[in-house]
Amino acid sequence: MHRNEVVLAGRLSMEPAHRELPSGTLLTQWRLAVRRPGGGPGYQRSDAIECATFDDGVRDSVIGWRLDDLVEVEGALRRRWWRGGSRYEIEVRTARRLQPAPPRNRSRAEAGPRDPGAGIESAAAGAGAGPDGPGAGAERDSRGAG
Repeated sequence: MHRNEVVLAGRLSMEPAHRELPSGTLLTQWRLAVRRPGGGPGYQRSDAIECATFDDGVRDSVIGWRLDDLVEVEGALRRRWWRGGSRYEIEVRTARRLQPAPPRNRSRAEAGPRDPGAGIESAAAGAGAGPDGPGAGAERDSRGAG
């Protein structure tokens, strides 16, 4: 028996973006940051996982999602090919927001005295971000191609 079912729960690390393919089909893509269980010092603690859908119902449900929302998706692992490359992603058939993102920090003028520990987590999350955002290189690294 063959089975290709994926269930992921993680933080939204790239907001949904819509684009029309050359075929005229509308594709919606986003990225989830999903923590790995366990692990020790020096090990990668999370994965950036690309998600996509061609389904209008799923597209409608992800429209209001914002960065850092906790979301859950169900679908299947797919490898999409195009001229010059390919990628693995989750083709999503159901999606739901489990918890909205925590409120963003207020502006410095509104915030008052700065807490020395404030913002350390968010600054660390953005470290190493390239033009495609945090975790953009994870796809290439996960396939073993350096």
